[in-house]
Amino acid sequence: MQRRYFLSASTAALAAANAAPSSTVTIAVIGANGMGHGHIRNLVKRPDARIATICDIDQSVAERAGQTVRKETGRTPALEADFRRVLEDKSIQAVVIATPHHWHAPMAIRAMQAGKDVYLEKPGSHVFREGRLLIDAARKYKRIVQHGTQMRSSEVTAKAGELLKSGIIGEVRMSKAFNCQRNKFRAPVASEAAPPGVNYDMWLGPAASRLFNSNKFHGNWNWYREFGNGNIGGDGVHDLDMARWGLGVTTHPVRIVAHGSSTDRTLTGERDYPDNMTVAYQYEDGRVLYYEERGFTPYGTFGFDSSNAFYGTEGYMVFSRRGLFQVYLGAKEEKGPSMRGGSGHPAHLYEFLDCVRTRKEPVANMEVAHLSCGLVHLGEISHRTGRVLHFDPGTEKFIKDSEADALLTKQYRAPWTMPDPV
Repeated sequence: MQRRYFLSASTAALAAANAAPSSTVTIAVIGANGMGHGHIRNLVKRPDARIATICDIDQSVAERAGQTVRKETGRTPALEADFRRVLEDKSIQAVVIATPHHWHAPMAIRAMQAGKDVYLEKPGSHVFREGRLLIDAARKYKRIVQHGTQMRSSEVTAKAGELLKSGIIGEVRMSKAFNCQRNKFRAPVASEAAPPGVNYDMWLGPAASRLFNSNKFHGNWNWYREFGNGNIGGDGVHDLDMARWGLGVTTHPVRIVAHGSSTDRTLTGERDYPDNMTVAYQYEDGRVLYYEERGFTPYGTFGFDSSNAFYGTEGYMVFSRRGLFQVYLGAKEEKGPSMRGGSGHPAHLYEFLDCVRTRKEPVANMEVAHLSCGLVHLGEISHRTGRVLHFDPGTEKFIKDSEADALLTKQYRAPWTMPDPV
């Protein structure tokens, strides 16, 4: 059945690739809680976007999102619990995927095979290998894919990029990403029957079958490796993306070393991730990117919970995805150019709509996404193995390290296995 689905979807993709783009993009939103509902609120403001379907495994979530669409547009979208019905609908041109991380790649690849363009929330991949498969699928099926690292579409990023390119701080040799916040974790709870209207088996999807557990559901799933990527993947990926952008590297690192631990004894509760993490990534030309995560602090760095620093030979730039940069020059760190502005919402989503019509590559396509999401996975693998790792960007494998290589991918529960190659 799975093979037949992929073959029929591939045929649909080729037909869609040859179809003329419509002035109005017909969209389905898959995963309508949290960020998904935020995207719905932004889409209903666009007369050139029509939300035809809301898809969520939780009936109450789907109904709430449907009410938002109806209130703002006067149209009543279809409500679906099974995303496969969305992919079968030939009238739908594009999907917005805002599910938990473990569903991102399996769902996005199936959507591309069905001829849909995809706005894919971050991180696009739950494990490293999925990033390469997403690139291959976008190329093979000629699909537009925009990754949800929205700061790529901010006017602040554009202006900062102009200054960095001009050489105002000299050659950028090091960058650092900070992700700081006071996390909270839930106490363990017993498993039970799923609430009415919730298809928990579909929510689990490619993850192992289990009874419903409220900790491993809305609002908390990111603290478990089966479903999410912890702070580094759930939020830190934004800062890693900007750190890589500011450093100007366009390949994977060659050397990775990570540390993570739990230092705050007051942060009790159930989770698979530490309350702090640091990762150093070295690139082939010697440039270095650092990631620092503090999940136990009520304060940030440079006045922001999420920030970056780009260190050049003549000065440095403080940059935050909250919409600010400030240049400091020379030995006296005199203030240079600065700017405050937006954080890329909703421009990033709207750029995706434009690219669906024009077929131009979006600013955060899957090649861009894989290099940044890859930092999440490589850092986490170094942390889990507890050692320095050496990586070959060409083969996308570790050097003589089968244990680390095994963590580049994962097992998928049938029938939600991944096609590899696509």
